[in-house]
Amino acid sequence: MQSAVYLNHRHWQQIFVSTRDFRRKLAKESKLPFDVELHTRELLLNKDPYHALNIPEAERLELLAVFCRHIATLELRIINVVIDKSAIKAPDYAVLDKAVTYLIQRIENDLKPTDDRFLLITDEGRVGMMRSTARRIQRLNFLPSKFSPEARRQEIRLMIEDPLPKRSHESYFIQFADLAACLTNLHMQVELGVSAWPNRLARYARPEDIAALLELLKPRLNLKASAHHPLGIVCYPKK
Repeated sequence: MQSAVYLNHRHWQQIFVSTRDFRRKLAKESKLPFDVELHTRELLLNKDPYHALNIPEAERLELLAVFCRHIATLELRIINVVIDKSAIKAPDYAVLDKAVTYLIQRIENDLKPTDDRFLLITDEGRVGMMRSTARRIQRLNFLPSKFSPEARRQEIRLMIEDPLPKRSHESYFIQFADLAACLTNLHMQVELGVSAWPNRLARYARPEDIAALLELLKPRLNLKASAHHPLGIVCYPKK
């Protein structure tokens, strides 16, 4: 599961200030302190650092709804890529490499009409693998053709630099991507029927609750990323 939040550099400062003010206001109106970063899965499962905050279950869902409503007002776009492990048949299928490849391809496709360039900033955990993938598809990148059984070459041209690392607590945008990834992952677990939610989540949250949160994000989702899903979720491999 990989998600990307991307935006024009001209909007960065305004979105940063808006989100900082949003977090300050939220800290006054809820139990979530201003300086505690958003880790969506840990919040839903009431793990550290949220356990000590004693946030009721219903309030955790409402907090995420508040975040989703805020994100929906911002000048940014979101792409979500899911790798369905239950459909993988090849033993050497490179899950992260495929997810990052599909993600970068969709960003490139979206920006191509404007010829805007883009730079990837990611949390520190997987930057090495992402760098390797990004370099490869700038040299050699094959896309499936709608009109031929043979793939066509289309190298990534709009990406500048290698993916750069940044700590998630220093970036609202990485936290937004984490939110989108977590909600999409939970939604697709149900839709694909591949695995059950953790018990501590399933006892209070329903699939409809997660679907409703994604619906709040829908104004910012790149729905054109996939013609096969109403939320634009890219899902591979195809069954």
